[in-house]
Order: sequence, then C-alpha cells, then structure tokens
Amino acid sequence: MTDKSKRVPSSRISRLAHLGGLAGKVASNVVISGAKQVLTGQSVTKKELLLQPKNIHAVADKLAHLRGAAMKLGQLVSMDSGDLLPKELAVLLDKLRADAQPMPHKQLVQLLKLNWGPNWLDKFSHLELRSFARASIGQVHEATTESGEKLALKIQYPGVANSIDSDVDNVAMLIKMSGLMPKQVVIDPLIAEAKQQLLVETDYLTEGKRLQEFKQGLKNHTQYRVPEFYPQYSTDHILAMEFVTGKELVAFENASQAQRDKIAEDLIRLFFIEMFELGAIQSDPNLANYLYDERAQQVVLLDFGASRSIALKLAQGYWLLLKAGLEHDKNAMIDAIYAIGYFSDDIDEEYREVVLDLFFMATEPLRAQQPYDFSRSNIATRIRDKGMALSTKERQWHTPPVDALFIHRKLAGLYLIAARLQSRVNVSALFAQFLEPKSRP
Repeated sequence: MTDKSKRVPSSRISRLAHLGGLAGKVASNVVISGAKQVLTGQSVTKKELLLQPKNIHAVADKLAHLRGAAMKLGQLVSMDSGDLLPKELAVLLDKLRADAQPMPHKQLVQLLKLNWGPNWLDKFSHLELRSFARASIGQVHEATTESGEKLALKIQYPGVANSIDSDVDNVAMLIKMSGLMPKQVVIDPLIAEAKQQLLVETDYLTEGKRLQEFKQGLKNHTQYRVPEFYPQYSTDHILAMEFVTGKELVAFENASQAQRDKIAEDLIRLFFIEMFELGAIQSDPNLANYLYDERAQQVVLLDFGASRSIALKLAQGYWLLLKAGLEHDKNAMIDAIYAIGYFSDDIDEEYREVVLDLFFMATEPLRAQQPYDFSRSNIATRIRDKGMALSTKERQWHTPPVDALFIHRKLAGLYLIAARLQSRVNVSALFAQFLEPKSRP
C-alpha cells in the first residue's frame, strides 16, 4: 500500500512558497497548452486553458497538502456554490472535503511531544498512529488510556492557527485571478467567513467546552448521543473525547423508508432544539459530522468546532418567521424578517420581495399537509436559483446578520441530507412541539 502522507508546511514562508509554486505551475501549463493549440490552428479561451484537468488537479492537490485555511476555503466555496462552479472543479472540491492527506508519523510524533511532553506515551496503553478520519484542520486517531478508556483524539495540523489570514488571502487571490469563479458569485463574504470560522475551530479547548454544553443540553433527548470530553488529555491543539461507534449517514441511503425518515426527522428536530431550547447551533451540517447508531437508534454528534450562540431575540424572530411560513402569512413574515434584522428601513421594495420569496420558499416543508417528501422536492435547487437572482442585484445588496447566514446554511444543509436519504418528514408536527422561546437556560 502506497503511503500518501505528506508533511504539512507549518511556517508562513513555506506555505506561501507552496502557493507561489502552484501559481507558477498553472501559468506554465496555460502558456504551453495555449501555444500547442495555436500552432495546430485551434481557437481556445483563457478559461478553457485554466480549466485543463492538470491545472484543476494541481489546485486540489495543493489545497489538500496545505490543509487548514487553504483547504477550508476550498470547502466553503464547494459547499456554498458547488453547482455554480465548473463541473470539474466542483467535483474535485467536493472530494477535497473528505480527503485531506495524513501527516507523516514523524511529524505527528513531534506534535504529540510538543503538546504532552517527552513522556507522552505514559498516558496511554495504545495510540494508533494511523488516523481514521481527516478534515481541513486536523486528523483523528484512536487511543486507549491506561485505565482502558477508548478515546478519539483530534490532532490539529501544525501552522494552521498562525497562518489563517495569509493562507485564506493567498488562496482567494489565486481563485480570483484564475477566473474559475463566476462573476456573479461574491467571494469576499466567504473569505471573511472562512477566517472567522477557522479562528474559532482552531481553539480545541473552546470546542471541548461546547461539547460539554451540548451534552448537558441534550441529556433529556435520548435520540442523540454526544461524546464525553476528556479535558485531562486535551490541549489547545488536541481534543480528546470518547470514542463512539456508528455508521456514516450515507450508509443508510438504501435502508428502509422508516429508518431514513427517522434519521432526517431527528436531524431537523435537533435544529429546532438548538434554536429554541439550547440557544446554540452546530452550524456545519456536513455529513461527516454525524454518525447513526442503529442498535441504540441514536444520532451521534461528532464536531462542535463550528458552534455558534444564538441570541434570544434572533431565536424569537426565527420562531415567528417559521410560524408565519406555516400559516401562509406573508405580512407576519415581513415583520419577523425585520425583527431578525435582515432588512433595513430603506430597503428597496423589489429586493425585499425577492428575499421574502426566498424565505417563503424555505418554509415550504412546514406547509405540507402530510410528511414532506424531500426525495421529490427540488427545494434546495430552487432556493439556490432564487439566491443567484438576488446576488445579481449588486446595488441593492446588503449584509444580513452573520448568525442568520449560519442558520440558513445549517437548515439548507439539513434539507440536502434529507433529500439524499430520500426522507419524508412531518416538519410542521415537529415545529408544533416548540413554543416561542421566552428565556435562555
């Protein structure tokens, strides 16, 4: 078996050199291929030259090698604009989300010594040096303590936290210069989001506290399982938690209709619990952040790095918005959108109507007279198309509350998961279980 591990560049200079080398490689490929096609009498555009498979592979491979901010931006671009990208790039960025290259063992051991000291092995009876999961800012290893407790250790790639701004700016510049993004896609908000989200996600002790908060908050909801946090083995760059088992959600694509319905129902119920009871959401609805334990009939929640607190006023605004959507009351929906802070007083009326249509469309599952069939719905595509129409109205564009963007991303992601599982969910019955929040725990 070929070892695909690559040492992660940890200094700013080495990371910049990697991106500079990538830009040179892409430019060289464009010049050489362009010259060849001109000599053979073929007409070719700059975009066609840039979108050669070898250039796309070079970009994807470099993002995977750098991990961290570079890879996170690739993930965000893919997640939020996947259908807008050239097909070849979208496919590779989608693969990038779950296919980071592992650190070599030597670099891993150096990190363990740095975080736990020279006698780090004394803490465990066994630590598996081969990771069983990898993401943009860390990889996960299985370990067993001296007392026999089985842990999952999320170990952060070196240099990630210190290179967030420079990495994101460099990759964004590369994407902008390449012309790979459609002109109507505004990438700057994604860049700012990537930086802010990464700053939060690189603080593993904060994530550990979030894990504890969610475990406490969900203790009476037995359909969810949150791993135990082990602070005694955790540092700023290592998160130690209980090793839990379960299957990835994609493994249930061919399960019974009842099983698929239950998984999607539990995920949408969790969104309501987060918004209206806990006052905090895990804002990244990535498939890899969930497992399902068939024996216990539980959704296992794995990643709390992208958690965000939701202010009571904002939660109340969204409860009123969903209620208005359920009752087909557009005037009440407008009032709720203003309460959320999505509109300013001088908002253009045409722009307001487009946004209102978007919200009304997003609440469609609430108005279904029977369980909403996500497998037969193209709601995610329709929301995307309506959003694209909105993004072309640049003179009217304004920045909505940041937390609102995370809430919308979470709900849209849950719709996509429900569609992938071909689930049917009685969303209105779920929402009916939650009263307007009046206070916070």
